[in-house]
Amino acid sequence: MEHSDPDLDKPLNTSRTSARHRRADALRRRALSPVRIILMVLMLPATTAAITVAVYLRTSEFESHEALLHLIAMVSCDTAGSLIPGPYRKGEPGYHARNDADGDGVACGTLAPIAATPQSTEALQSPLLPQGPQSRQLGTAKFVRP
Repeated sequence: MEHSDPDLDKPLNTSRTSARHRRADALRRRALSPVRIILMVLMLPATTAAITVAVYLRTSEFESHEALLHLIAMVSCDTAGSLIPGPYRKGEPGYHARNDADGDGVACGTLAPIAATPQSTEALQSPLLPQGPQSRQLGTAKFVRP
């Protein structure tokens, strides 16, 4: 007795299945293309930077344009000064302690000096004042000013 399989007796729609297989193969080739993979790997740092800036702009205590200036001022005073000239005071956007060379609370510029009262040379050489170069400490880093 011969056993017949009902699925084998049906005629196959070969044109439809072969077209589906061709489309799937073409899609697979495009997805695994070496050029596409290289482009995706090269775009990863730019994508990461864009996401980081977007998160910072949303979570910063400053307005978005001020937060952007604050990020740019982190690079250097020259780049921030090209957008909005300084000085930037402590607590304001654009102030970073590493850009404050003299430690007076003003970064990327100087304030007008306060008029000092003339003092005698004895007062300047008082034993209460430290002798030697001025020093300033930021975190664990120590900066000495000649």
